[in-house]
Amino acid sequence: MKKVFALIAALAFSALALAGCGSQQSASSGASSAASSGAKTLKVGATAVPHAEILEAAKPLLEKEGITLEIVEFNDYVQPNLALNDKELDANFFQHEPYLKNFMDEHKEVKLKNAAGIHIEPMGVYSRKIKKLDELKDGATIAIPNDPTNGGRSLLLLEKAGIIKLKEGVGEKATVGDIAENKKNIKFQEVEAAQVPRTLDDVDAAVINSNFAMQVNLDPTKDAMFIEDSTSPYVNIIAVREGDENRPEIQALIKVLHSDEIKQFITEKYKGAVVPAF
Repeated sequence: MKKVFALIAALAFSALALAGCGSQQSASSGASSAASSGAKTLKVGATAVPHAEILEAAKPLLEKEGITLEIVEFNDYVQPNLALNDKELDANFFQHEPYLKNFMDEHKEVKLKNAAGIHIEPMGVYSRKIKKLDELKDGATIAIPNDPTNGGRSLLLLEKAGIIKLKEGVGEKATVGDIAENKKNIKFQEVEAAQVPRTLDDVDAAVINSNFAMQVNLDPTKDAMFIEDSTSPYVNIIAVREGDENRPEIQALIKVLHSDEIKQFITEKYKGAVVPAF
């Protein structure tokens, strides 16, 4: 009889052990399945306005694609490219292609690529001292960005406004030294693009990128005395490391940023201060 009870106990223990193993295997499989289907994270660097705001609008759309978007804000035009090149970011969103090309010319170690164009931020001329550009006095001072691309862009805008005339053929690489005609003897104060709005109280006018204008509550469509039109070639882009442009997560980001939902967001929120480029 004792042998029978011992046999029954052994069988019961074996059954429990097998059930336990089965439960652990099932739980383990479930955990592995959950991990494999978990959301991927995409880390994108951006300047605050409008880039980070546009990315915030894209977050819920990307979540539907199984991608968690992490936005890292920058307040300058240098660090986002360096961070991307150093693999601290998966992409960045703050610049146009002329700036990127010039940046890589100056930083030979950086290997980045334009993955897609998203929007245009028209550059404008602003002032707290005059209402119209023709009110500029002889010897007036105008602040412009000091980086080569945005500096050249601002000079092209001032040429289009009739304030100066540049040497023929200099194009977007124009510098103050390329001014061929300056009838009002305008003086130029060159400062970092993000700091140009801070000069408004000290200069007669300033040429400001729309994202930085909006950060100081300037409305490009109302406050600019002269502004780029929709034919501007300076489309803001998603930049990635060379070879990453076809990554599924990057393609998903571009698909979302080119969606009707984001186009509507840009159009309604910025009312012409930012223009979709797709």
